[in-house]
Amino acid sequence: MAGTLPDWLGWWSSADYDVARTILQRGFGVLYALAFWGALRQFRPLLGEHGIAPVPRFVARTHWRDGPSLFRLRGLRYSDRLLMTVAWCGVLLGASVAVGLPQAGPWWVPALVFLVLWWLYLSLVNVGQTFYAFGWETLLCEAGFLVAFLGSDAVGVPLLMIFAVRWLLFRLELGAGLIKWRGDTAWRDLTALDYHHETQPLPGPFSWHAHHLPRWWHRFEVAGTHVTQLLLPWLLLLPQPFPSVAALAFVLTQGWLVITGNFAWLNWATIVLALGVVDDGTWAWLAGLLGVPDGGAATSAGNAATPAVLPEPAAPLTFVVVVSAVALLLLVLSVRPALNLASHHQRMNASFEPFRLVNAYGAFGSITRRRDEITVEGTLAEEPGPDDWVEYVFRGKPGPVDRRPPQVAPYHLRLDWLMWFLPLGHSARWFTVFLRRLLEADPAVLRLLGHDPFDGRPPRAVRAVLHHYRYTTPEERRRTGDWWVRERLQLAVDPVVLPDERPGGR
Repeated sequence: MAGTLPDWLGWWSSADYDVARTILQRGFGVLYALAFWGALRQFRPLLGEHGIAPVPRFVARTHWRDGPSLFRLRGLRYSDRLLMTVAWCGVLLGASVAVGLPQAGPWWVPALVFLVLWWLYLSLVNVGQTFYAFGWETLLCEAGFLVAFLGSDAVGVPLLMIFAVRWLLFRLELGAGLIKWRGDTAWRDLTALDYHHETQPLPGPFSWHAHHLPRWWHRFEVAGTHVTQLLLPWLLLLPQPFPSVAALAFVLTQGWLVITGNFAWLNWATIVLALGVVDDGTWAWLAGLLGVPDGGAATSAGNAATPAVLPEPAAPLTFVVVVSAVALLLLVLSVRPALNLASHHQRMNASFEPFRLVNAYGAFGSITRRRDEITVEGTLAEEPGPDDWVEYVFRGKPGPVDRRPPQVAPYHLRLDWLMWFLPLGHSARWFTVFLRRLLEADPAVLRLLGHDPFDGRPPRAVRAVLHHYRYTTPEERRRTGDWWVRERLQLAVDPVVLPDERPGGR
């Protein structure tokens, strides 16, 4: 099985996607390193042994079939030390791919590295509960598994895996388009973006500006979204150059989302996938358009050679067999996600098997028309009056009205994201534990926040307040310098204290 590819299988690998392979491997190497870095900083206070939703308790009441994970293996129980080992391995392996080290070896070296990355991150996602219940977690798992079988620089790029990347991108874009069209009338009457820039979970530094663009521009944005997500994905099923044309359009629209919001690495992963279906001929054309010398596009993307310079590397039969078997597995697992796309009861961001190899995607099937926010306050006073309560400031979610929304993506602030769901009525048992951790002045939890008003001292009581937020108008912004206007609505959670503390007043 160590022979080379026979002539009759000459179609199996291609020298037309060297740049695409380099972008896919290095791009997802960076995203994996970032995701594991986030786990180093956030997993223990959220999900660790003494976290808000401890993994050991979750594992004790669930089963392997509910979500395979390293932390479920016999004799290998979860511990914060093991978590740190897993996360550091992920950071280092992701960084190694980002700089191209595994790609310089035989085909199985990058395959092994990416499979380890996939398994380690799947292990986090499958025990991460609500803090890891986001579509981009599943996307990172699926994409990492696909990229594992693109080979190294020593072999040609397997076309089956390029087709698999196209299929993932197709489901990602079309799924998002269909869930919008089926879900909310605001998408069909083109008014969705009258609200979205203001009400999205974590606005970015330019979201205020995007919200105040003319109404006709918002109509154009929504119409462009429908064209990009409902029509252009079908070009991915056609021969080149149609997939490259669609991919470049996806890059432009995703770039606009990067500028106007904070959606963790979702947009960046989509950009990497889109660039990963562009063939070398299109890169050469773009290089000529930009005045880059011949070969510059491939070189800048990672020393990938153009077909005119070097012949296609031979593909070992072992590589062919492994990749073909993986492609067949993915084809079988694609049946349910494909049926889901056609269903009027389409599921959004769903997995149909526990290893998250072929999934369903979607975003913002419904649009929030107003922004209500939960703020958290504490006090040191034994009998607090109205002026004795001070606010905890989160890193990314709206808080003080004079603070410009920050740019945090592609980093993912998990606590801030979940806070957005609270006023929408989502169940949040974790929030009660979070308030207790604030009462205990838990150092790990406090490090998740942007500012602790008590400098590490435990407050006597904490409470949650519901506010209504809206952007300032341009005139209000010029006059006050504020980005937000907020109105206090009501107490969301009455003052709570530790069991041995005497309750304070409101």
